[in-house]
Parts: sequence; structure tokens; C-alpha cells
Amino acid sequence: MQLGIVGLGRMGGNIARRLMRGGHRTVVHDRDRKAVETLVAEGANGAHDLGALVAKLEKPRAVWVMLPAGEPTEQTIAQLADLLDADDVIIDGGNTFYKDDIRRAADLAGRQLHYVDVGTSGGVWGLERGYCMMIGGEKAVVERLDPLFATLAPGVGNIPRTRGRQGPAGRAEQGYIHAGPAGAGHYVKMIHNGIEYGLMQAYAEGFDILKSKGSEALPADQRFDLDLAEIAEVWRRGSVVTSWLLDLTADALVADPQLGGYSGSVADSGEGRWTIDAAVEQAVPVPVLSSALFARFRSRQQQGTYADRMLSAMRFGFGGHVEKKAE
Repeated sequence: MQLGIVGLGRMGGNIARRLMRGGHRTVVHDRDRKAVETLVAEGANGAHDLGALVAKLEKPRAVWVMLPAGEPTEQTIAQLADLLDADDVIIDGGNTFYKDDIRRAADLAGRQLHYVDVGTSGGVWGLERGYCMMIGGEKAVVERLDPLFATLAPGVGNIPRTRGRQGPAGRAEQGYIHAGPAGAGHYVKMIHNGIEYGLMQAYAEGFDILKSKGSEALPADQRFDLDLAEIAEVWRRGSVVTSWLLDLTADALVADPQLGGYSGSVADSGEGRWTIDAAVEQAVPVPVLSSALFARFRSRQQQGTYADRMLSAMRFGFGGHVEKKAE
């Protein structure tokens, strides 16, 4: 298939590469011309603006927008809507608020355009590992785009099959689902990221307790000089708390046990707040997820703790996020 891609940052560029590796054709655009030139050298078709991108796509067209949520995505979708024709598809693969998806889908439907929202997880590792995708939109349109999603997804891999599942592996076992109508994909991804906040906070706080056991504030006979890198490593093997986040933590601790290269001023990218808003709206108690979000607020205003630096290390590990101190 052919796909237009707007936004060639940490994830957008690798989405194009994974699709091309899978035999698909891409037309790419980014404000950074060097990013476009790099992908053109790898086999993509470059476009200097959105008009050129649309002109190079075959009907019915599909354009994947991979930009920061908010105005950059909003403006780009509005411009594309003026350039595309009936039955073309706009895909938003960023971290958009799901209610914006619902609004956009209704607006675009009035112009006979389709809208698909794709909550995309995989970070900077997606090129090799594949992307876990949670998709919202019309069933027929999602089916039309399925070859693209199947190529981007991780596939079944070597993960043991869940007990009770029978027959051929479905989409979920391959790493992507059609979650429901417009907005459903980003809603599921929003909750995914809210859970991510809680998991990261649990690891960070646990390792902070382990580290503090060697503090000189404790009586000498109650101190343990614990090797955190070794603890992370042993937990990776057979423990019930093993996970990719723990893998990234282990990597960071081997490189720098004190995590001195990380600021500990931990950003929240929006999805955590939206998750808490949804919980309040739906009257669902979420004490762990809300505490994890508030811990990030505190880290931006006070001196970062060891736990905060560990959060920074995990965010850098999976997403390439470089934490900066709040002004």
C-alpha cells in the first residue's frame, strides 16, 4: 500500500522505515528538510509541503499525521481536509485527546472524509520491535488500512499464547486492535499511559527505598549496601514484577547506578491528566494513578529525588525524552 506521513520525529520517521521494510510505499513531509532528505535516501518519496504530498498519493489516499497533540495536529488536519477528496482518510497517530477525535471525525464526515485515530505505543524502539496500536474509526476504513497496521505491529513473536485462546491468532495477539468508533483508539491509549505512570512510579519508589537502606542516617548495623543494578537484573528473570520498564531500569542502572545524568524533573505529556479527568468524569477511584501524576508535578517544583531520576531514566529509555529542569 501507499501512505503519506506528516511528521518525521522520533516515531514518525521509524514508522515510515518499518512500512518500507514491509514493502509499502511512503510519501513523507516534515518541516525539517533534512529529515525528509534522509528518508528519501532510504527509499521514500519526499514532499516539500502538504499540497505536494497529497498530489503524490493515489486515490483513495491515506495520510498519517504524527505530530504533537494540540495546535500542530489541529492545523495540519485542517489543511489536509482542504486538500483531500471524498473517501480519503486522515490518520492521527499521536497522543490526541479522544474527545478531539470525536469532534474531528464528525467534521470530516461532513466533507465525505474519513478519520482514524491510532494510539501508538513503541517509542524509539518501534522500528525493530513493532508498534502496539489501539485504533478507532469506521470498521470498513480500518479494514482497508489493515495491511499497514499489520506491518507496523510487532506480530505474534515468542510471547506464549494466553490460556483459553484458540484458533488463528487475531489482531490483538499480533499487537493491534480495532477498539471501536472514532476516539476509542486514543481513549484506550490514554488509559494505557495512565497505567504507565503508575507502574513507573512503583518501580521508582521501590528502588528509592532500596537505595536509602544504605543511608548514613540509619544506624550502622541496620544499613545494607545494596547493588541496585544486580537487584534489577535478578528481578528481570522469573520475577512477577518483570516488564519492559524494568528492562530499561536495569539498562540505566548498569550505565550509571546513581542516575546522575538525569534531572529528575519529570514531565507529564498530557495523557496522565486526561486519565484522571476521565476517572473523575466516570466516578472511578484511581488513587495510584492520581498519586503518580501528582508526584510528577512535585518533581517539577522541588529538588528531584533518586526516584524522580529513575523516572527520567525510564522515559529516556523508551521514548528518548530528555528531561529539563522547570524554570
